[in-house]
This record gives sequence, C-alpha cells and structure tokens, in this order.
Amino acid sequence: MESDALFTLGEPAGAPAGAGGADGFTDARADSPLPVRMRPAGIDELVGQEHLLAPGAPLRQLVEGAAPMSVILWGPPGSGKTTIAHLVARATDRRFVAMSALTAGVKDVRAVIDTARRQRRSGGPPTVLFIDEVHRFSKTQQDSLLAAVEDRTVTLLAATTENPYFSVISPLLSRCVLLTLQALDDDDVRGLLRRAVADERGLGGSLVLAEEAEDHLVRLAGGDVRKALTALEAAAATATALGTGRIDLAVAEQAVDVAAVRYDRDGDAHYDVTSAFIKSMRGSDVDAALHWLARMLVAGEDARFVARRLVIFASEDVGMADPTALTVATAAAHAVEYVGLPEAQLNLAQAVIHLATAPKSNSATTAIGAAVADVRAGRGGAVPRGLRDAHYSGARGLGHGAGYRYPHDDHRGVVTQQYAPDDLVGTDYYQPSGHGAERAVATRLPLLRRIVRGLPAPATRAEAGAPAVATGARVGGGEQAGGASEGGSDAAEGGQ
Repeated sequence: MESDALFTLGEPAGAPAGAGGADGFTDARADSPLPVRMRPAGIDELVGQEHLLAPGAPLRQLVEGAAPMSVILWGPPGSGKTTIAHLVARATDRRFVAMSALTAGVKDVRAVIDTARRQRRSGGPPTVLFIDEVHRFSKTQQDSLLAAVEDRTVTLLAATTENPYFSVISPLLSRCVLLTLQALDDDDVRGLLRRAVADERGLGGSLVLAEEAEDHLVRLAGGDVRKALTALEAAAATATALGTGRIDLAVAEQAVDVAAVRYDRDGDAHYDVTSAFIKSMRGSDVDAALHWLARMLVAGEDARFVARRLVIFASEDVGMADPTALTVATAAAHAVEYVGLPEAQLNLAQAVIHLATAPKSNSATTAIGAAVADVRAGRGGAVPRGLRDAHYSGARGLGHGAGYRYPHDDHRGVVTQQYAPDDLVGTDYYQPSGHGAERAVATRLPLLRRIVRGLPAPATRAEAGAPAVATGARVGGGEQAGGASEGGSDAAEGGQ
C-alpha cells in the first residue's frame, strides 16, 4: 500500500516485525520507485522540519529513542510523517510494528497490544506501534488504544493529514505529544531533487537536470516531496527513452503532461495572480476571473486554496446582495474535497461565474469590522437582564429574563426591546446597499430599527417640508473598506 511519505508499508494490517523488512517496512530495492530509494538513511538527512530537529527537541528524542513518548505526527502529504516512522524503526532497538488505519481493525490492534504485553512481561524489548492515517480509525478503534498507551504497553506513533483536534478522540490526544510538520518549501524540494539526481540511490549523476525543468518540478510539487521525486523519475525515463542525457523543460513537460506556467506559489506571481483573481470577480469581469482561475489550476495551485478564497469572497464582496452566493461557494469547496481535480475545476468555474456576475455588496464586511472595532475599544457592557439565561435554578431570583418580551407574541413578529448593551444602544453597524436582494433589506431595516428602539414614526413629506430622498443609498466608505479588506485577506490567504 502506498504510504503518505517516501516509502511503502509492508503488511499494513498489523503485520509482525519482519514482514517485508526488519521492521515491517518494505526495503528499498534497485527497482523501487525513486521516492522509496531516496528515503533518508538518518535523521540528519531529514529535510524541512528544522523547528522539530533542534537538540533535545521531541522529534529528535523520538528518533533517537531517548524517551518512550507517544507521538502524533500531523502534517500535509509528503512532509515526511512516515519517513520519520521509518527512522524510528531503524534507529532504535525497540520492536517496531507498522499498520495502516485503511485496512487494520480493532482485532489487529488488540493482537499487537497482546503480543507487546507478553513480551514486556518476559523482559523483551518495548514495542513501538506505528499507525498511518490514524484519522481513519473510528472512535471504537481509537478507544482500543487508550489503556495500552496509558501504561506504555506500546509507544504509539501515529500519522495523520487531518486536524487531530477534530479527527482524534480527546483521551488519546491527551496521552500523546502532538508534533506539527510543515509542508516543505521550494528550497527544500529543490535540494532533494538535486540530491536525487546526484546520489547513487537515485539517478547517480547519469542525467543533468536543467534549471528551467527543475523550477517546473518544484512548482508542480507544491511542497510534496513524493510528488517531486515521482515527477523527476518520470522525466528521467522520458529523457532516457529519447536518448538524451539532459532533462530540459520540454522533457519535464512531456513526462508529467503539464505545461509550465509562470506562477510562483510563494512569490510575487502568486500574490499578483490571486489579487487579480479577486479583483476581477469584484469588478464583475467574469472572463478575466476565469482566466486567472485557469492560470492557478494549470500551474498546480492547491484547489483548496482557490475554494477558500471563493468562500471568503462570497461574504466579503457579494454578501446580502445575493445570499445564495455563500451557499454556492461552500458547495464548490465541498466538491473540491469530495470530487477532487481535475473534475472539481468545473465546480470552481461555476462558483466563479456565479460570484463574478452576482450583484455586489460589502455591507457584511464593513458591519463586522465596525462591531469588532467597538469591542476591541472596550465598548459594550453587561448583558441586559431581560436577555440573560433564565433556565437554570435560581436564575429568576437574580432577575434574569425579567421583562423579556417574546417577539412571536406580537402580530408583527417584532417588539420594542433593548438588545444591545447600554453604551451601544442606537449604534448602526449594518448599512445595506441598494444592490440585488439587499434592496429589499434596505427598505425593511429602518422600520425594524424604529420598532425595536421604540422611536416615533418619521414625519411625512408634508410635515417635514422637504422633498423625498431616494432610498437604497450606497454603503458608506465602500472603497476604503473594500480595499483594506482585500489587501488583508488576500495577503493572509496568499501566504499559505
């Protein structure tokens, strides 16, 4: 079974040590895939996790066997989680058992634990149990590990690409040290490619990798070492078949069937293209927006990044002018996870077309911005007594809920009542635009505020002695608020 990192597992369903290798892992052979052959031989060859490799750091202690701590490794594909497990297996004298949550069950886990317990009682070596894709274990399967991890019958080493705070049960998480691995940056991937070209375990210097081809492979990898080395191996095979000793850009493109596009995921082009994408949708230029979408996808941009931008944009720039925009964007984000590329590009394109052609309003952006500014400035105060929770014993005696008026008892569905803290009464955060579906809200909102706040009805035109004023005014400060929002959210997301 293909693992998450640089090599394969031997018998994933709880095979004893020695299945496929001395530690349960498949040994690299001359015909093994390049990522398998290039797996690190020691911790000093591990690349990209410097924040965890300092002397005395948990990861170094784990690999060197200095402390029998249970660890959960959390990181994106290709960041080296299973590689670290391989280093642990090779660097210690502990019994090492590897299994995958894709195929193992409670029975397999219990068999390993029972064997570990017998060996421990007979004075045998301690057992390290490695579980790949641990987030795929059910709650019952994770529960079966608790006692053995608690009394150190086994030292658990688990790997996951999912957020363990959501995918791993709290009791198991509390018994482990969580180590977060980062995606490798372009320099790390580039260094590993060069090592693979020169190292005898890799290409042994038999081919030359041109700079443009190297840039292309680094860009396509997106921080995934396995993807980079697999693409390099394919390019090497193509060059050999063509009878050339050089992997140039044309050979690399032919090998991986992806055209080179000027787009640096972490450089200026990334920020520029992302900014152009957002601003094209904001400016309702659907054709330009589709171009920038295609530019990102062809260059290998993570589709999840694009989907996140669409979900943000749906509220930031469309908002109440078309409330269905958020539903469309969220559905597209789900489709990316559920379907994946290349098919999910259809879902992303549909969402981009919807958002670019929708009426625009940044009223939600300016409203929450103003509210957050007041909270940070210390404005607010106590919750009005009538709004406090009155369901627990003794609450009524404290006056909680006293005087609360139930809106559904009024035929209008709205009553005069103070909902805001004392020092924010009468504050208007939300200023609806007159665009799209928000035009109806702009008409209804003044009446709602007047009833809730107990204000008198506005004077008629004759009483006021003034000409009528058109409703549906533009959101105040739209250019400034929109520009600041775009600059902040684009930049923050673009740095991922």
